[in-house]
Amino acid sequence: MTVRTRILILLSAVALLVAVGVAAVLHAAARAERRDHVQAGGPAVTSGTVLLTEHGRMVFRNMAWGPHRDELTTVPRSDPAGPRTASGVKCLRFYAASGTGVCLQAVHGPVSDTYRALILDARLHTRDRYDVPGIPSRARVSPTGHFAAWTAFVGGDSYAGTNFSTRTAIADTRTGALIPSLEAFRIVRDGHPYRAADANFWGVTFAADDRTFYATLATGGKTYLVRGDLRTRTVTTVHTNVECPSLSPDGTRIAYKKRVPGLPKDAPWHLYVLDLHTMRETPVAESRSVDDQVVWRDDRTLVYALPGDYGADLYAVPAGGPGTPHRLLPSAVSAAFLD
Repeated sequence: MTVRTRILILLSAVALLVAVGVAAVLHAAARAERRDHVQAGGPAVTSGTVLLTEHGRMVFRNMAWGPHRDELTTVPRSDPAGPRTASGVKCLRFYAASGTGVCLQAVHGPVSDTYRALILDARLHTRDRYDVPGIPSRARVSPTGHFAAWTAFVGGDSYAGTNFSTRTAIADTRTGALIPSLEAFRIVRDGHPYRAADANFWGVTFAADDRTFYATLATGGKTYLVRGDLRTRTVTTVHTNVECPSLSPDGTRIAYKKRVPGLPKDAPWHLYVLDLHTMRETPVAESRSVDDQVVWRDDRTLVYALPGDYGADLYAVPAGGPGTPHRLLPSAVSAAFLD
């Protein structure tokens, strides 16, 4: 090979590398331009202070693209479409009440992720932390702020099928004492003691007495609403075909997702409200399948997540039955309303 030929080959290689580099830069610039356009058209999000004692606010996990994605973020309850203030604290699931928050986080490792639950004070400082044995799914804080609960998938990753297992824990936020699994509680089903290896719990919701809670129990191919007692470590079945219950602020009703025959296997639920005194079920005016533990904005309105362009959007619907659902907040999930 002559020197001239070698030079031509070298020049050709250099030209090819330059072309590849220019193409990569142009592609990155185009992606940045598209990303900036999406951000410019979405909600405005800025860093600031988020307090869990600031009345008249809602706090949620921000799903909008940008530097504040996944951070706990707040807006006024009266203006949910207004500018968002982001805290810098990232959570996969979140809830708060009476100045106490629970934040379920992923801890990214070199080989795989692990998960933890953080108990937060009113300024989002960590008071306690606990290992979580699987993918976070549900989180709740009692109305007094004295207890926090969370559910994680420890086998499978969806409530839609039957091949999954969960672990639900409850922590006393005052003492740090942990109940690592509700499976240790005594079960009373239909008035009789009940034991089964397939008992599975998820979706705790607390009453205001620092003793009573509700949750879902799955066993024998059925799901039950159970009423739990933190003092006696007992759960008692109340109603069938109830998943992810949420107790109303006045303590009289449970909102939940119910499996409805004829719906697709991967989207089998409709939202219902159960009157705890009469045991009457009322379907709400949401025709889409909702896989969420709904939140009561007040005694009349339910808030829940549905899939959206950037992961999830929050919707609201009347709890009484008739009405029309509407999108409350785009690019958001895991809402808590601060009273």
